[in-house]
Amino acid sequence: MEPKYKRILLKLSGEALAGDNKMGYDFNIVTDICEKIREVSKQGAQVAVVVGGGNFWRGRSSGSMDRTTADQMGMLATVMNSLAVKDTLKSMGQDAVVMTSVNMSPIAEHFVKDNAVQYLESGKIVIFGCGTGSPFFSTDTTAALRAAEIGADVIMKATMVDGVYDSDPKKNPNAKKYDTLSFSEVLKKELAVMDSTAASMCRDNKIKLLVFSMEQSENIVKAIMGENIGTLVAE
Repeated sequence: MEPKYKRILLKLSGEALAGDNKMGYDFNIVTDICEKIREVSKQGAQVAVVVGGGNFWRGRSSGSMDRTTADQMGMLATVMNSLAVKDTLKSMGQDAVVMTSVNMSPIAEHFVKDNAVQYLESGKIVIFGCGTGSPFFSTDTTAALRAAEIGADVIMKATMVDGVYDSDPKKNPNAKKYDTLSFSEVLKKELAVMDSTAASMCRDNKIKLLVFSMEQSENIVKAIMGENIGTLVAE
């Protein structure tokens, strides 16, 4: 069975790497996630990854700190996470490369679209760090931007819930889960899928978004193989 999607961009939160620790890493979880990424790569999918930095730093919680400085610190956190994912993948025999939006040689390679596409076509996992390189943009927006640049078939956003709801299902037991949505609906209803900049970019560039739960890491494989999980957002 071949993957439903040929080229995907997987969006992981930094918190997903921390597990119950909430901060830093749970390397059992990091290894488990990377094993699933390696599995779908071996099945023929081209995989790019964007990782958040919330397991180390959340700029919006920085109090009175200058927003630009806070966001730059968040960018550095995403680079640490990107390096951790790359190192774990390489320890499994899966070739991977970290590309950053800010020049950080020799820590990582500077992002160039054509180089990223060549790496994907050669079977490497490409991990994008450092956000967009500019403050005031989230890693969701980074995912939308990079997906558009590399021509990804879909963004797969791994979250702690099994799709998109009309309210927080952890607070409201009667919350309604959507199977499908449009980005216009996401923006109109102000649903907590991704920030409005990212949602608008996906809508305008006709990028699909699949939101699914990371509580079972095998959902990464199920999503890429086309099983009916999560919520599909497409215009």
